[in-house]
Amino acid sequence: MLGTLADADDIAQDTWLRWQATDGEQIANAEAWLVTTATRLCLDRLRSAARVRETYLGPWLPEPIVTDSSPESIAELSDSLTLGFLMLLDQLAPVERAVFVLADVFDVPYAEIAATVGRSPAACRQIASRARRRFRPDKQPGQADATDRELVDGLIRALASGDVNEVVARLAPDVVCISDGGPQRSAARRPVVGSDRVARFLIGLASRHGRNVTVRAAVVGGSAGVILSAADVVYQVVAVTSTDGLITAIYFVGNPDKHSSVSHPPSVE
Repeated sequence: MLGTLADADDIAQDTWLRWQATDGEQIANAEAWLVTTATRLCLDRLRSAARVRETYLGPWLPEPIVTDSSPESIAELSDSLTLGFLMLLDQLAPVERAVFVLADVFDVPYAEIAATVGRSPAACRQIASRARRRFRPDKQPGQADATDRELVDGLIRALASGDVNEVVARLAPDVVCISDGGPQRSAARRPVVGSDRVARFLIGLASRHGRNVTVRAAVVGGSAGVILSAADVVYQVVAVTSTDGLITAIYFVGNPDKHSSVSHPPSVE
């Protein structure tokens, strides 16, 4: 719903505090009450965040979710947490986002969604249908398989060698590279598009920072990615998406406020 773990933690805490202050005996359905309260708090936070984004430096990316590489973790967590999914979700208006997440991610009945967002059940069905048509993933999430891992590892080796042709060979012609540094880290202020431009951009980064950076393989948003660290401090979390053996998008998240899951990965229970 919100795009960052810190915001999600705040909403969970606020919901709990409101629950504590409520007479539980007056609540007929605890789960419905909690879902409604949390959703309405999320809507308020999303509307406020829209105003903050207007002054954000450079592109804004959702917080990347770094998980362990176990199949259970990937299958359980990645379906709705891929960076591409979260970016598409971010394009929806707050109410559209709430309706879509409640209906398609959590299977909440439309009658309950309608009561939560103040729309009719029929309107909520239409909202969810319109939002659903915008989600056409190139591949099913949760498929950080050996082929993707080798593709990313091969890109790292090509960058280390400085061979532009080897880098370009792993990139789709219309590949896009987006950097989110926030107010604390330098980043490209606009997306870099095209295999040649992205390759030269990446090689430039590698030549300037490569010697001081440690590269660690990771599963980022259910896909093969890497974590770049300098002096034991996470510098960038990198998520990669691919189609038909070529990298289609590379996301650099350098904003340290969005590195929560690197040291505290979500767990599957």
